[in-house]
Amino acid sequence: MEEYFVAGRSLPWWIAGTSIAATWFATDAPLATAALVRQHGIFGNWLWWYETGGLIFLVFFVAKFWRRANILTDAELIEIRYSGRSASILRLVSALYQGVLRNLITMGWVMLAMAKFGEVLLGWRPMETMIICGTLAVIYTVASGLWGVVLTDMFQFVTGLFGSLVLAVIVVVKIGGIGAMVTAIQNLSDAPVGVLDIIPNPSHISPIEFVSYLCLFFVLWSRAGQSGYPAQRLFSTKDDKHAMYATLLWGILGIIVITWPWVVVGMGSLVLLPISEASPALAADPELAYPMMLNMLMPVGMKGLLVASFLAAFMSTMDTRLCWGGSYLVNDIYKRYLVKDASDKHYIMASRVAIVLLAIGTVVSAYFMESIQGAWIYIINLTAGLAVVWGMRWYWWRVNAWSEISAMVGSVVLANGGYILKGLLFLNLLPQDWFDSLYVIYTSDYKFVRATFILVACTFIWVTVAYVTKPVDEKVLSEFYRRVRPGGMWGKYALQNPDIQTDMPMSKRWLGFILGVGFIDLLLIGIGYIMTGKYTIGLVLLPVVALCFWGVMRLMKQQSAPES
Repeated sequence: MEEYFVAGRSLPWWIAGTSIAATWFATDAPLATAALVRQHGIFGNWLWWYETGGLIFLVFFVAKFWRRANILTDAELIEIRYSGRSASILRLVSALYQGVLRNLITMGWVMLAMAKFGEVLLGWRPMETMIICGTLAVIYTVASGLWGVVLTDMFQFVTGLFGSLVLAVIVVVKIGGIGAMVTAIQNLSDAPVGVLDIIPNPSHISPIEFVSYLCLFFVLWSRAGQSGYPAQRLFSTKDDKHAMYATLLWGILGIIVITWPWVVVGMGSLVLLPISEASPALAADPELAYPMMLNMLMPVGMKGLLVASFLAAFMSTMDTRLCWGGSYLVNDIYKRYLVKDASDKHYIMASRVAIVLLAIGTVVSAYFMESIQGAWIYIINLTAGLAVVWGMRWYWWRVNAWSEISAMVGSVVLANGGYILKGLLFLNLLPQDWFDSLYVIYTSDYKFVRATFILVACTFIWVTVAYVTKPVDEKVLSEFYRRVRPGGMWGKYALQNPDIQTDMPMSKRWLGFILGVGFIDLLLIGIGYIMTGKYTIGLVLLPVVALCFWGVMRLMKQQSAPES
């Protein structure tokens, strides 16, 4: 089981980090990125760029702990951190929430993207594409486990990135160069106001939209990087140091390297597929712009290469998530509650069956989705309430299983509050004027304000629950403290274990966080300014980026130094 699901805990940082980034590089991302440029401007991609904060928090605050926990799935963490019946309940609920609900939504939008590629490039009906792609993903996911997944991820990441670069170069050449493309966009009368803005400009967007971006930048970053599939890579690494460097590499590849080819294609689509002249299909669904650009510009031979590259990107995400979801269903549900004492061979076969069932569920999920962006926003709301408790369970002994359960339930209820309000109105249990007042926060304009409200409300709920429910068993907390060696608010458990030393004071961890966010975001912004012709600002930022990177590397070496 350990060899199959965590590669014998032998992954080097560069394989683990690239594998996580490859899973990010799914077919949904280029479609959504290009669509965001068409709908809002370049700055619209802060819808996913904001996750830098979560990834860097993972580097300095959590990555090492995942590796030290020595587990197979992040749901398994629950019973080494908590105690009693509440821990068993949380482990089951968490496995269903993470491995099934959240996983099927994510794989669903990836599958939806492939359906859109198939529709534009091959003329296939969506269901045909989803069945074929789902079958391909299952075949080699079930064959080899995590080692097979991460090795193919390396190849798929390179192939997918190459395909994206080729298309971006062809777009730029077709228009006459970057400068010509920027000039052409500036002269468009139908492009969004502030289309070339790299960061949101309050003079080009509404006040509520600007506030929404502030919510992303300063609050909602805390929910990023909390998914279980990165954790699976981290507790598959060789040691603490490799876990940290893998996470940083993920941030560099995922936020910086793969971004700009997709943005360039989105910019080019404004010139070559003007919004005012868009076909009915493109006007109704801006996420079709990317495959339409590919179909329009690529010669036949190269078109096949590009299709193969995006199929590779699709596979890199699906194999990871199918393997991860299968580990949940088998290790945390099937083996724990249904068949407890079977052979490893039996459980590996059960894992393969679980993967097939997840693939079928993915097709169903994709069938009922309307847009990739809509699914992204829904996941932000669905997980916002868990952001703080997932971080604090490492750093505060008082967090217990009921804390996580209450945050999870609260987040699910509040994220789906719009549907609940509609149901109450339909049943005549809610007056119309009350509905009108309450439903405002569930309109599209308030999507990130809503997510912030969910985060704050659920944090209040779980902290209250932590104080009014029974603490975790002292023996469990002491053993967890000794195994993971966290810092933070561990009170008497730190005093009872004076031989356990934390790696770095909180002040240095937060300094590393600030420098890490500065490194990635300022490099992203600097490249953006250079790409849009604002060379002076872009070049001025580069020395600051270099200084931030130097500081990050120094702090990481201190934190990953072997214990004396």
